[in-house]
Amino acid sequence: MKVVIMAGGYATRLWPITKDNPKPLLPVGNKLIIDYILEKTEELDLEVYLSTNRFFASQFKKWAEDKGVTLLIEETLCEDEKLGTIGALDEVVKKLGTDDYLIIAGDNLFSFSLKDFLSKYNGKPLIAVYDVGDFELAKRYGVVLLENEKIVDFEEKPVKPKSTWVSTGIYIFPKEVIDLIPEYLNENSKDSPGYFVQWLLSKGIEIHAYPFDNYWYDIGSSDSYLEAMKTLLKESHIEEIQISPYSKIIPPVVIRKGAKILGRSIIGPYAYIGEGCIIENSDISDSIIFKNTVIRNSTIWRSIIDKKCEIRNLELKKSLVGGHAKIQRGD
Repeated sequence: MKVVIMAGGYATRLWPITKDNPKPLLPVGNKLIIDYILEKTEELDLEVYLSTNRFFASQFKKWAEDKGVTLLIEETLCEDEKLGTIGALDEVVKKLGTDDYLIIAGDNLFSFSLKDFLSKYNGKPLIAVYDVGDFELAKRYGVVLLENEKIVDFEEKPVKPKSTWVSTGIYIFPKEVIDLIPEYLNENSKDSPGYFVQWLLSKGIEIHAYPFDNYWYDIGSSDSYLEAMKTLLKESHIEEIQISPYSKIIPPVVIRKGAKILGRSIIGPYAYIGEGCIIENSDISDSIIFKNTVIRNSTIWRSIIDKKCEIRNLELKKSLVGGHAKIQRGD
């Protein structure tokens, strides 16, 4: 069996944050999204591959230097050129050969053990499924209908979901199913795992489900990104920083080296402050601030601010600010 982490997307729903930053390399607490996934694979004792695009290849190469992960690069440079997950998987199989494949979406954070997931594999396709508990929320995902942990129906982003159980983008496809990918791609223009699963069901192929609970985050929006941080950030990680005696840290937080917390600032809870940031007379909570950003006399709540921004005299709530932005009110 081969393990492949799929990280070839351009994450347009999180632009401008992900315009130059691949989503799997975004920080969640003290680690990157991809680090959480890689830790899960370590108990399997299987070789791990990561499929990405040419545009983000250099960033993944730097990350993978000491990780023991083999990179597979698809020749796309922008959203319009990108392969879908099944098309990218087809390219992977051409390079690695036919086998059973454990496929993991590179923007997924999940609570279950991959070793336990693998133990439930019986040679039939297996999909990890999670109950989102809300029919409106289920509309965003591939919805499954279960009978005794078998998937009897699958509908991608339905208008009227039949259940609140959704596919999480973690699959085991046996060799026999992998061999069907070229046929599927020849017949279908919708290149995503959900439509592939629907097609497999239409062919009479038996598909099993692996239900799990606790937590699952598909990092597709700023809300899910911030919620994932609140779940996974359990303790503070504070590096070499400068902090005023009049400032206060409310854990848990992550504050990277070279940051300066000046004046009467309050940082936390659930704040990520990147390298070289300057925070002065400001309150920041439930937020992620990327490196070398300056924030003065401001309140930031439930927001994501990209690198090298300047924010002055503002109250920002539920905001997404792209890199190099300069925003201020008054003097």
